[in-house]
Amino acid sequence: MKQAIFRGTCTALVTPFDAHGIDFSALDRLLEQQMAAGVEALVAGGTTGEAATLERSELLALIAHCVRFCDGKVKLIAGTGGNNTRAVAETAKAAAALGADALLCVTPYYNRCTQGGLLAHYETVAEATALPILLYNVPSRTNVRIEPETCAALSRLPNVAGIKEADPDVGRVLSLRRLCGPDFPIYSGCDDRILPFMACGALGVVSVLSNLRPREVKALTDAALRGEYARALALQQEQQPIIEALFSRVNPIPIKAALALSGLDCGPCRLPLTPPDPELSERLQQLL
Repeated sequence: MKQAIFRGTCTALVTPFDAHGIDFSALDRLLEQQMAAGVEALVAGGTTGEAATLERSELLALIAHCVRFCDGKVKLIAGTGGNNTRAVAETAKAAAALGADALLCVTPYYNRCTQGGLLAHYETVAEATALPILLYNVPSRTNVRIEPETCAALSRLPNVAGIKEADPDVGRVLSLRRLCGPDFPIYSGCDDRILPFMACGALGVVSVLSNLRPREVKALTDAALRGEYARALALQQEQQPIIEALFSRVNPIPIKAALALSGLDCGPCRLPLTPPDPELSERLQQLL
């Protein structure tokens, strides 16, 4: 049986920036809010954390800081994916040495490898570390899809501990469940489909929304885990307007804007991501 890294809500943290680099003071305020809300896990250095524009030294400093702050009270998952297999394996080793609890490893982008290439990539990373690895399927970003049959093969690796599924096709969850078995952990990577994914067997969500509303997302996943689907549906519908706004532009532009409007300024996104346009700012202001 695969040991789940977490059950419930995992926040894909934004990375706060200031003129000098990572704003660790703002990061601490964000981490305090997350832990006070009782989320089960956190991702540092994922897509929402703008990993693509973090220097390697910044990524490792971010992971180390979050590990120290969490102090074992909540699972810390390090974003260590990339399209250079050798570099990904080295970063996985470094994250393990820093004390991360698990790794989130996105499919290699731009190279557009075959399914055989995906198998070889993840096998190489899995051999480099004993930490649990969460596969990350997000074809809208990478133009590469982990086919269910490939995921089934990867699920047999001892330290592949689940998948963050950000393909919005709910039918994929059923295929993954059928091919990978009932004990393979699946997590929603789509805030607008937390309930549908969990109703099909997912154990929770890796969420962007929970940066802003951790208690609400946790209430939703808790209800779904208890099988209280009517309650979970009401909570999902309640959050849909803000979810739609948060994904009306490229993530994390809207979530950083929403956090600033809510009183937790995490600074701007790094180029090539740009500040929110007036229409988005007004929409978020109305919703908040």
